[in-house]
Amino acid sequence: MSEITAAPNSLRNEPEPPARKLRGNLGVASIVFLVVAAAAPLGVIGGVVPLGLAAGNGAGFPATFIISTIILLLFAVGFTAMTPYVEEAGAFFSYVRKSLGLPAGIGIAFVAIVSYVALEAGVYGLLGPAGVAVVDLLGGPTLPWWLFAAVAFAVVTFLGYRHIELSSKVLGVLLSAEIAIVVVLDLVIVARGGDHGLSTGIVNPHAIVSGSLGIGLLFAIISYVGFEATAIYRDEARTPEHTIPRATYVALILIGVFYAVTAWALVSGWGDDAAVQRATDSGGTFLGDTAQRYIGIVGADIITVLYFTSLFACILAFHTIASRYLFALSQRDVLPASLSRPHTKHGSPHRASLWISGVVAISVALAAIFKLDPAAQFYTWFAGTTTVGVIVLLIATSVAVLVFFGKDRRGLSQWRVRIAPAIGLVGLLGSLVLILANLDTLVGGSSVLAWVIIGLLVAAFVVGAIVGTRVRDNTVARS
Repeated sequence: MSEITAAPNSLRNEPEPPARKLRGNLGVASIVFLVVAAAAPLGVIGGVVPLGLAAGNGAGFPATFIISTIILLLFAVGFTAMTPYVEEAGAFFSYVRKSLGLPAGIGIAFVAIVSYVALEAGVYGLLGPAGVAVVDLLGGPTLPWWLFAAVAFAVVTFLGYRHIELSSKVLGVLLSAEIAIVVVLDLVIVARGGDHGLSTGIVNPHAIVSGSLGIGLLFAIISYVGFEATAIYRDEARTPEHTIPRATYVALILIGVFYAVTAWALVSGWGDDAAVQRATDSGGTFLGDTAQRYIGIVGADIITVLYFTSLFACILAFHTIASRYLFALSQRDVLPASLSRPHTKHGSPHRASLWISGVVAISVALAAIFKLDPAAQFYTWFAGTTTVGVIVLLIATSVAVLVFFGKDRRGLSQWRVRIAPAIGLVGLLGSLVLILANLDTLVGGSSVLAWVIIGLLVAAFVVGAIVGTRVRDNTVARS
């Protein structure tokens, strides 16, 4: 048996894996910075939390972050169990290809690219107005939103072309700053005992199920978009078999704790009923108003600036993710092979990065030309696409894990490869139902646009699957 296992690839009729690989030396901390930055924690606190309080389950909304974290940790149990058996970068595409075959894998990869590029482009619709607010804060002139988007685009394109560790360092600095200011706000609110005592909504079953728990869970789940990208950095990770699982758990726990604690602190800062009312009446300034109340005008101004940098960090993180999906597909010869030749000096997917930049540039330019509202239309439409797409990716990967370990647990426990992934899958399917049921609300109340988004993602999968049937699987994935 050992001789069969050790047999060379040629005797097993399997081709050698592609030599075109990225280079890097990312540790757990670096990958965590990349994926947590993609989740844009300050953007979530300033944007999603007021929405969850107002339209979701009110003072119980902070608890939905705990529920979401549990669902995604269950997903991560199976995801990380399969990681040692997936010896290629490509994240969800690689896991699905390994378990369900190349056509399904390529289909999922196309869905992933559409989802991540959509969010990268859409966030420019938030970054532009945030830049306008920063210049206004400094007493400068009122400039068009797309000018700030253009400057940020140039910087993202430059960093995407360079070595991944440069982007990681930039994201590390920006992420540390935005988390630090929110932690200070949290501590001040807690130290002062909130408005009239600390909120109990986070542990009160009546508050948790009040209002619309489904909408609350919906907003909580979409706040984690980006955590799942840890595996896309496999070729650039130091000892990926250990680094990627650790980074996945650390990122999830860090995001979950940060969201839950901060949402609870913000509710405490006003009181349960007053927080919900303020989030409903002035959600766009909810975070800034709370900051001004507890840490003064200077603190509120700092948050205004860091909100802008948070959105920039989010764009950069998703740019690196999308570029590496494109690179992985070109390794499989699904796309032109030239895209999978890393830069000779930086070891980066520079050509794939430029392709992504080109698509994003066209999207932002069209939004400006047709005078779309940058946040209410451009961002909302694209974010709706990403929300559905990423949940589909998580579900497909959960199925892949269950199928892969279905007949052979590879010596791992039932909990790790069957029970936990199955429970996580049920939670993700429930989340998808909630998202689809409320998608028209997410994209501005248009049921037609909601169906267009669903149709786009279905078309992406179908086209990818058709391409996958015509492409030879040149990947070795040892089991």
